[in-house]
Amino acid sequence: MGADIIDGKAFAASVRAKVAEHVARLGRDHGVTPGLAVVLVGEDPASQVYVRNKGRQTLEVGMVSVEHKLGCDTSADALMALIAELNANPAIHGILVQLPLPGHLDEASVINAIASEKDVDGFHISNVGRLATGQKAMVPCTPLGCLMLLRDHLGDLGGFEAVVLGRSNIVGKPMAQLLLRDSCTVTVAHSRTREIEEVCRRADILVAAVGRAEMVKGDWVKPGATVIDVGINRVEGAEGKTHLVGDVDFASVSEVAGAITPVPGGVGPMTIACLLANTVTACCRANGLPEPDGLTA
Repeated sequence: MGADIIDGKAFAASVRAKVAEHVARLGRDHGVTPGLAVVLVGEDPASQVYVRNKGRQTLEVGMVSVEHKLGCDTSADALMALIAELNANPAIHGILVQLPLPGHLDEASVINAIASEKDVDGFHISNVGRLATGQKAMVPCTPLGCLMLLRDHLGDLGGFEAVVLGRSNIVGKPMAQLLLRDSCTVTVAHSRTREIEEVCRRADILVAAVGRAEMVKGDWVKPGATVIDVGINRVEGAEGKTHLVGDVDFASVSEVAGAITPVPGGVGPMTIACLLANTVTACCRANGLPEPDGLTA
């Protein structure tokens, strides 16, 4: 019997619907509209697609969308000046600088120049520290989306043994912190982990975020486990055509797991949905209003 398929696309649509309801309520009851500013530096094709999708979905839920597209030779001073301007703008509640940046710009410095309360990506060092110490923080979008999917599928996560495969600052580390906050027993595994297959096989919850196509095989997975596949890898198939796969070998793992997210259509759609949710949360915090239920960690 195959695993249940966790439909991230459908769940993301429900998150966007909740965001749209809350945006309408903020406007009706408080005269406030959340505003999201996205800054794109350079002409990376993938980044251009992401920014376009973010802008479209921001408008669809009734929020203000502002885009700043800068040339690849933009200086650090010019970018920092724009961020300072957005920090000071009360109509902008969320600021996102699309990564990666051109090589002459220091990503950490740019991220930490964003006001932490407007850092809807959750990458600012203050938000990282707050998350790690159990304080109110802006939570990175992809881990937040994974947590929402897990809560929806499993309910209370307390007591589950979770393995996060990958230790990136963007997914692996914050994912582990979120699972700890929900009272899971958490192991972070990575490229230097000994007997990594055995470590993964202990997991009731396995989150794969290593960036290696189909690394996790069926014999790595505990029967009945819930598997969240964060990976997005483009590989070449028959006749030279490329297609997307995750970090999990879907065919073999779906025969063992109790539930699994597909690629595409699993975690991916949740990332932008959670960006919108974070922008609403930031707007509520900025105005001293109650945060929306079910849209934060």
